[in-house]
Parts: sequence; structure tokens; C-alpha cells
Amino acid sequence: MSNKITRRDFIGRVAAASVAGPLIVPRLSFASPPSSRLQHAAIGVGGQGSYDLNSIFSSGKVDVIALCDIDELNLKKMSESFPKARLYRDWREMLEQEEGKIDAVNVSTPDHTHAAATMSAIKKGLHVYCEKPLTHDVYEARQVTLAARKKGVATQMGNQIHSHEFYRSAVKIIQDGAIGKVTAWHSWCGAVYTTDDKKRPEGSDPVPAHVDWDRWLGTAPVRPYKAETYHPFWWRRWRDFGGGSMGDFGCHIFDPVFTALNIGAPLSVTVDAECVSEEVWPEWIDARYVFPGTALTAGKTIEATWTDGGKKPSVSVSPHLPQDKELPPSGSVIVGEEGALLLPHVGPPHLYPEAQFANYPMPVMEPRDHYHEFVEASLGNGVCGSNFDYAGPLTEAVLLANVANRFPGETLEWNPKKLRFSNHTEANKYLRRKYRKGWKVRGL
Repeated sequence: MSNKITRRDFIGRVAAASVAGPLIVPRLSFASPPSSRLQHAAIGVGGQGSYDLNSIFSSGKVDVIALCDIDELNLKKMSESFPKARLYRDWREMLEQEEGKIDAVNVSTPDHTHAAATMSAIKKGLHVYCEKPLTHDVYEARQVTLAARKKGVATQMGNQIHSHEFYRSAVKIIQDGAIGKVTAWHSWCGAVYTTDDKKRPEGSDPVPAHVDWDRWLGTAPVRPYKAETYHPFWWRRWRDFGGGSMGDFGCHIFDPVFTALNIGAPLSVTVDAECVSEEVWPEWIDARYVFPGTALTAGKTIEATWTDGGKKPSVSVSPHLPQDKELPPSGSVIVGEEGALLLPHVGPPHLYPEAQFANYPMPVMEPRDHYHEFVEASLGNGVCGSNFDYAGPLTEAVLLANVANRFPGETLEWNPKKLRFSNHTEANKYLRRKYRKGWKVRGL
């Protein structure tokens, strides 16, 4: 498994690519009355949570009121930057104690607790920045989307590259018709999240004094603590907690194509997988989606593929690509009738054939900051680009492959209105989890 991409690698790439500068658009009305400063609390302040909070705070318009994390070391470190913030180990307690004192939260926890914390915050009328994937389960994505819409709060999913010039310029190129009507697209990711034996480790280790293991488990079934297995990073390998490679990167890499083509819910998904394990994700999957066509696609339907675990599509997927071209570790190829667009993750778009597009005027995009956009929307200035009305359906589509990989080779036909597969009763059981006792949230 030499193709692993760690969260540290990804954060570094995002940090290098980020450009500051809020998007200011006309003021709109949200649940909380606009004010000059946002009163903010953070749920999860280690790793990505630290990056998220510092990026939100960098807008210069945020007061950090409270911090929450199950890891006391994370809290201690972050409280050095925000010494006036009140500290909590349980986000449920924080939301109750801080009600009326905060306007917004960021949810930067492992995937399995995204929906519970997000829904609880929405129901209190709080604006929410939630890391990707928006939720662990398909049902959760639909429910938090509907709740946010009903409550009228500002929302943003943490697929930060949505706001970057690279992805936004790719969207404009496609929408401007540079490559003609789109016939297909192929996305891939080099990350691997699994274990060699595909089994849950036996036995248990002493829980470190600084970790509240029960609160880390949250909505998930109880299991023993094992060092260097779940917290703080490798939870992504495990079905109970993470979403594997697809969950970690699908909402990034599919995003610009969904945006450019105005893609909706798929008609079907078929997945081949390295293995089927009840505990961990496969080392790789090959997913084949069929979506309804849109105004920018060549037919009534459009096919898309996703591959991960270090696998890539062949350059033969498009006659416009140089057949000796080495594709990047992660990215997408959007195939058009008149050309092809190659979009690395994260990198500038490239048009092919090169000779044909040698003089093509590449778009110049104004800088936009994903985090500052959330702050502005929470203060009543505009709507976020990856708000839940967009991010929820994107997450649903991504997560459908994580259901289908339990049934390799079977085509699962999707009915988005009924939120179920029309031809596979067994697969429908995996669209929604039961939360363990004490962690149920109304609406989920």
C-alpha cells in the first residue's frame, strides 16, 4: 500500500493552495440577526479541526467563544491560541450551555459524528461549517440538508477546493463549452484506507487519560480502545467511523464536475471492490455511475467512473489525451466531443489536444476563501458555494458507492425521491445506521 495519502499531506497541499479574501455578495436574511462579529464555537479542534478553526478565525470577524474535543491534549493546545474560550469534552453539553451565546459552529470530528453534531446545531438555529463528507450515511445527508433549509441557517461543507481558482476555472472552461458537450468523466484517487487482515483487532489497550473514549465513539457501537488504530487518524479505515478513500476525497474530486455540469442524483451505481469486509473499507474500488444528462452533456444520460487505491483510468478514455500521458495521482478527466479537460487534485486544469488549445484564453478567477465565505454568509452576506443544498446531494451520490461496494458487480438502481434503491432491499439497510443508546438525535 505505497500510494497512501495522509491527512497531513492533504492539509499541506490545501494550505499551499489557499488564497485569502472573502467573497462579499449582497446581504441576505438568515436565522440569526446579522452583526459585525460572529460568535463561534468549535466541535473538534485537533488535526483538521485546528486548521478549520484557525482559518475561520483568520477572517478577522470572529470571536471564539467555546472549544470542544474528546482529547484533552487537543483542547489544551488550542486553548493557548484562544485563552478566553470555554472548554468542553462533550459537544452536546457545549451546545446546551452556550445556547444564546454563539451564532455558529464548525464540526470537524470523525465522519460518524458529523450528522449528530450538525443536526443538533441546526435545530438551535446555528450556522454550521461541517467537514466533508457532510455525513457518514446517505439518510443523514438528506436530513441535515432539509433541516438547514427549513431553519434558514448559513452552511458550508469543508470541501475547501470548491472555492479555489483551480476548480473554479475548470468549471468555467466546461460551462463555456471549450470541450463541447461532455460525454463522460473519470475521477480517481491515490489514497488507501484499509488494513491487511480486514479484521477488527483483538483485545484492548488502556485508554489514555487525555482521551474520552466513550464520547469519541459517540453514535457508533461500543468497541474496545486500541492504540494507533482509531484515534486520532486511522478511523478512516473503519466502516463504523469513516468513509474510506471515497468518503475522504469523493466530495473534493467529484465537486468541480458536479458544479460544472449541474449534476444531480445518479440513476444507478455499480461497484467492483478488492474485498467485502464488515469492518474495513476495500483497498480499492471501481465505481461506475450513470447520471441523468444535463444541458452540457451529450446524451440523455452520462456515465462517470471513480477508482481509488492508487488505480487510475487509462488515457485511452479520451482520444484527445496524449496516449503517453502520465496521469496525476488523483484527479479527473472530463471527456468532451471537441476536447478533454484534465484536472489534477490539486492543480490547474489542462486542455487537450494541446495544439488545438494553444491559444485558448484561460479564465482568470478572483481569489475566494472558503472559510471566510462561511463567516460572511453567517453574518448575512451572501450564500456559501458549498452550502448544504449543494453539498448534501453531492454527499449522497458519493456515499452511494460506499453502500454499493458491499455488493460487488451488482447494479443498484437509485430512487432519490424515495431515498432508496428500487431493486435491492438488502442494500437499503445500509443507507441509515441506528445510533446507540444515549446518542439519538431528533430528526436522524
